[in-house]
Formats: sequence, C-alpha cells, structure tokens
Amino acid sequence: MADRTYASLVPKISPSVPGCPQPTMIQYIRDAAIRACERSLAWRWVQPTYNLTPGVYEYLYNKPTNTDVHVVFDAIVNDAPLQKLTLEQALYQFPYWADLYSGVDPNVVWLSSQSNSFNSNQYNNSQYNGNGSSVLPDSAVAEATDPRAICQLTPDKYIILPLPDQAKAYTMRMFYALKPKRNSTGMDEIIFDELEDVITHNALQHLLVLPNTNWSDRELAAYHAKQFIFQLSERRARANLGNMRGVMTAQMQRFGV
Repeated sequence: MADRTYASLVPKISPSVPGCPQPTMIQYIRDAAIRACERSLAWRWVQPTYNLTPGVYEYLYNKPTNTDVHVVFDAIVNDAPLQKLTLEQALYQFPYWADLYSGVDPNVVWLSSQSNSFNSNQYNNSQYNGNGSSVLPDSAVAEATDPRAICQLTPDKYIILPLPDQAKAYTMRMFYALKPKRNSTGMDEIIFDELEDVITHNALQHLLVLPNTNWSDRELAAYHAKQFIFQLSERRARANLGNMRGVMTAQMQRFGV
C-alpha cells in the first residue's frame, strides 16, 4: 500500500500558523495522526494467516512497517476465537504461565530434528530443496494443549496460552487497529485521506497554543478543538459502519393483558 507523507499536509496547516518552522508542523501533524488513529480505530489490518509453532507461546505482531498495534479486535485459531485477556486475567487463569518448549533446553529439543544439508558428504535433492522435518520430544510439549487465550506482553509482542501442542496444526488469523510509530514520516495514503480533516484540526489545536510564538491564538485553538471532536466522532462512526447501511424497522409492542 502507498504511503502519504506528513509533509504533504503542511500547505494546509501553514496559513494558520505563519512563521512556524516546517519540522515543527510535521511533528504536530504526526502526533495528531497518532491520536486520530488511536481514537477512531479507522486504520484496520488483517494479519495473513500463519501456523503457531508447537512449544512456542511468544510471537511478534506481523504488521506494516512504521506502525504499532493499538487494538486487537479478534484473534482466531482454527476458526475458533481466542479469549482476549489482560495480563492480570492471564496470570489468574494460567498461574503456571508458559515456558518455551515447556522449559526444556532448546539444544535438547533440536537434537530430535532432522539434520540440515550443510557439510553433508552426499548430494540429495530432498535434502537441498526441502525443509527437514521437526519432531519435538514429548517433554517439550508436556505442558502444551489447545490454545485458548491471547494476551499482550509489550506493544510489539503477544503470547498464546496455553502452550500450543503438536497434535495438529493451529492456524492463526488476527484483526488489528493500527497507528503510526513515533518516528514515522507518513502513513497509509487511504487512511490519511480519510482522516485528513481530523488530523488538520488536531494539529492546529496544539500548534495554536504554543507559548511565545507569533501565531499563538487560543480562541482559534478552541475552535479547532471542537472541530476535532466533531470530525473524530463522525470518522469513528463511519469506520464502525463502513459503507453499509441497515434498514430501519419499527415494531409495535403488545399491551399487557
């Protein structure tokens, strides 16, 4: 997907803050874009499906570059939704927590795997062109079973509980709401276009209250703050509804006898 830079919004911002340096405007545009995404949840992303690794409970989010995951709408394994837990809830429901390969030393785990093709004396097509099978010892999945819950550990990492076993493949699909990173220079063009008015009002709201500047105008800042709230509410409602419109119906209630 194509990105649009924050600098592209400077010509729209600059007339209201004459004399404001461009780097300052870009900084406030980026901050406004982050707030707009956080509050509207308009930037949605579906992570491509992937299989969980037996004995491994910790994973990184698979997301576009220069973005952070702000909300996980849902996580589905083998067409069944996982329970979304806070850290406190996860600690309460799974007090034993989870250890990589049930606490077995990874060096011991990989002794059970097929050796790779490097330094092999004999050429073999399947050896060079295929991946060797990996079979975990029973001890590495002793605490493993069907995954039932997901919990975020850090902004870029989540855990699956309990530990996935190797009895079958567990196919995962996730749905996110994204926001730009603090060091990003732009964001997805379609989402930027959709949130442009929200970002503009919020950036001006904060730029116009900077002290000791020749463009400071608190009355105008208050106007942009109100417009930001109004536009944000409309964009969030639009994001929730999409372009679908339901049919309104009315049903008369029966009177009690």
